[in-house]
Amino acid sequence: MFATLFQRLIACLLLCAAVQAHALTAEAARAMAAGDTDDRIAALQAAIATPDEATVAFIRAMGDDAVKIAGGKAIVLRDGKGLDPVTGAEVPVPDDAEDIVNNNRMRGEFDTALASLQLMAADVAERRKAIEALREETDEARLPLIEKALAAEQDAALKARLESIRARILIGSADAVKRLSAAQHLAASGNPATRTVLLEQLRNEEDPQVKAALQAALKTVEERLHWGERLAAMFSGISLGSILLLVALGLAITYGLMGVINMAHGELMMIGAYATYVMQGVFQKYFPGAFDWYLVAAVPAAFLASALMGAVLERGVIRFLYGRPLETLLATWGISLVLQQLVRSLFGAQNVGVENPAWMSGGVQLMDNLQLPWNRVIIVAFALAVLGGVAFLIGKTRLGLFVRGVTQNRPIASCMGVNTARVDTYAFALGSGIAGLAGCALSQVGNVGPDLGQGYIVDSFMVVVLGGVGQLAGTVYAALGLGVLNKFLEGWTGAVLAKITVLVFIIVFIQKRPQGIFAVKGRSAD
Repeated sequence: MFATLFQRLIACLLLCAAVQAHALTAEAARAMAAGDTDDRIAALQAAIATPDEATVAFIRAMGDDAVKIAGGKAIVLRDGKGLDPVTGAEVPVPDDAEDIVNNNRMRGEFDTALASLQLMAADVAERRKAIEALREETDEARLPLIEKALAAEQDAALKARLESIRARILIGSADAVKRLSAAQHLAASGNPATRTVLLEQLRNEEDPQVKAALQAALKTVEERLHWGERLAAMFSGISLGSILLLVALGLAITYGLMGVINMAHGELMMIGAYATYVMQGVFQKYFPGAFDWYLVAAVPAAFLASALMGAVLERGVIRFLYGRPLETLLATWGISLVLQQLVRSLFGAQNVGVENPAWMSGGVQLMDNLQLPWNRVIIVAFALAVLGGVAFLIGKTRLGLFVRGVTQNRPIASCMGVNTARVDTYAFALGSGIAGLAGCALSQVGNVGPDLGQGYIVDSFMVVVLGGVGQLAGTVYAALGLGVLNKFLEGWTGAVLAKITVLVFIIVFIQKRPQGIFAVKGRSAD
């Protein structure tokens, strides 16, 4: 029994000695706070190898510029008082105490050190954040802490990331066996920074076996990165196509079904975008607690504002110009200029900013070089929802039946008791309202200004003509096809040449097939 008690006493003494050996000392605090930058960094790395709570608190204080040097000792400032960094006891702050000087390199070391210490945090989210901060680390001095965190980590995904960080550090090791193992492990990485690390090591590598492994790893990493770039380009194309689809859906009704060349369609989009901006301001002023839901109210507001303007436009101007396309084009172009100037007078000539709600911030990380932003993903889903609503309205409702009947044969529809003038107004207001929804969506991916619609009006007309006049399915294929084609061409030729190439393609296609992708079915008498 006495022997057991004696053994426990010895163990406690050894533990206390170990704690004392690893605890923060006044000399270590002074070395981290003052002196040459390289010496400070060395002292910092030595301190975080076996950290305690005092060390962590002191590093945080240095990062916050809350440390002074007086009489060769470091003093932490907190709530206007001086504290000893080792004991935490209150100490006087002399008048001649000097602030520590932290350059950008030193601040970066503080951030990295704190991220390293968070690797052992109990919270998974904190450990994930720390690993993300260290994902490009190559300093071998961090290796003991990485190894310690790797041994303690239970989450499989975080453990795999730690192993990648460890391999990035070991790729520059003096041991060829470690470099070979690291190269083989990094072959599974899809991080763009890994390619840079492999290229740098490949230039300096002399061992033929390691060099071959580096070349194989580099080839695998580049293939994976190329796939990420292709998928990113495809998603960008789908995102652009969904925006073109929203813009062109309104034209598919006003131009495709009604035959009206509305050059003010872009300004109707602009009205929807400004309606979203106004609704944002209303929520900021009157409902700040519900600001994240302003977009839910902005969608119907944008639709109604543009639909009302479209109805006024149709009843005031367009209805007198049916069957006269040139006059309609000139009149709507003049109206577009009036609407632009009206917006400049009300909101100013400068662009206004529309904020994304919190639930539209961030994105989905599918690969290291592929992130799908939530605002783009939601706009794609929104475009599909609007498309489904328009298809249902045109194909399955009484209003849609009237619109199709008036479009196909106005005199017969009138003889059947259809109020064709009212149907024209409803149809034009519907197309204008959809343009307002497009403006609402565009406000979430860019600035809102008086010239917002001018950048999309030509593209939207091309989508409608390419898809086939009056064909919603053709509009979908044309919008998504042109969006994806444009983004892939931008990667090879640049934005300007991509636009020119797409325009030439459309011209050639229309020359060969004037009716577009989908032709309107009809009867012919031979």
